Amino acid sequence: MEETKTLPNTWKTSLHLRLQQLTSKSTNLPRIAILGVGNQFRSDDGAGVLIARALSKYECARDPDHFLVIEAGHAPENTTGALRKFAPDLVLLVDAADMGETPGTIQWVPAEHIDGMSASTHSLPLSILAQYLTLDLNCSVALLGIQPYSNHVGDSISAEVSGAVQEIVHELDMLIQSIQRPPHSTLGSI
Repeated sequence: MEETKTLPNTWKTSLHLRLQQLTSKSTNLPRIAILGVGNQFRSDDGAGVLIARALSKYECARDPDHFLVIEAGHAPENTTGALRKFAPDLVLLVDAADMGETPGTIQWVPAEHIDGMSASTHSLPLSILAQYLTLDLNCSVALLGIQPYSNHVGDSISAEVSGAVQEIVHELDMLIQSIQRPPHSTLGSI
């Protein structure tokens, strides 16, 4: 079976569509949890943590009723209590993932491919965490992966992955701001 390649920026379009669906289901703003997963001491594996750290300084941090940003680190299963209390509609996991792509490539990782794709050494596989969250919290779970260049201990983050981190932070911040606008916002025209 031939594998389909993801087109550039498809992750952005897919994210916009997913959030559009969430906002159309209810008159209330969706509750979105963003978990930055990875180990910041293993070079590019820290990308998810860097994204969570940056987002916690932005607009989403000012609306704790609708947005939760967590630096989940290498043990994201330790966040289940906070997630249960928050009761999200969507949990977005962001992590370095070895997808066999060019370093810095950003792609959605389909649920059936999550096993074995993470570049980090998690205590619990993300596929099991995603299944648990879906069943226990009755929410959607998605994994946004960033192709690492290296995950060696002590290396600093690569330029390629640093660029991907900045791109994701910018896109998520812009999207969150569009969701927080009044009903006549531009979200529907994205």
